[in-house]
Amino acid sequence: DHYSGVEVRMRKSLQLQAEMAQEFGACVFDVTLDCEDGAPVGGEAEHAALVTELALASAPEARVAVRVHPVDHPAFDADIATIARAAHRWCHVMLPKVESVADVERAVGVLDAAGASQVPVHALIESPASVHRAFDIAAHPRIQSLSFGLMDFVSAHGGAIPGDAMGVQGQFTHPLVVRAKLEIASACHAQGKVPSHGVVTEFKDKAALAAAARRAA
Repeated sequence: DHYSGVEVRMRKSLQLQAEMAQEFGACVFDVTLDCEDGAPVGGEAEHAALVTELALASAPEARVAVRVHPVDHPAFDADIATIARAAHRWCHVMLPKVESVADVERAVGVLDAAGASQVPVHALIESPASVHRAFDIAAHPRIQSLSFGLMDFVSAHGGAIPGDAMGVQGQFTHPLVVRAKLEIASACHAQGKVPSHGVVTEFKDKAALAAAARRAA
């Protein structure tokens, strides 16, 4: 699942997805168009409109997702109202900074009211409290997958977890991070949902990427 929020990179990601789908005969990775980290402050509405247009223009076989702002962000409702125009194109909507089932319920309510009731929902688990509630979040019928928000999770610990715990080695060895991954994986397996273990930023190191993928699996 590749996140991209800058216009030139979003277009490049969708192009690469299409090229690789043609090469391998199947779509081999999702592209998540990012409103949360991609939208400039004050330009949230324009950015949501851009990602919606990109999704509508993508190939029918493309797997395109969207990450909206958190449910407590002022732009959340407007994000949903805009991206709902492409409801038939999204493979899922990613909800960041989900802290509780109540956050999922709010998001689902807004999605349903906007006419996007058929869109699967993924949630990012990014804090100690959300890890604690992972089983309940995974149990929600609209949740398809839980992802681990590694960087915000480390930040939420206020220095108790060192920066190298965000690398391909540290994120599989630091006890607090490993515990979070195990809780998320266990919650997903208990509910028949898909766990996603976290971000890898060493994307130019193919050996590191492969090692992280094997370790996550």
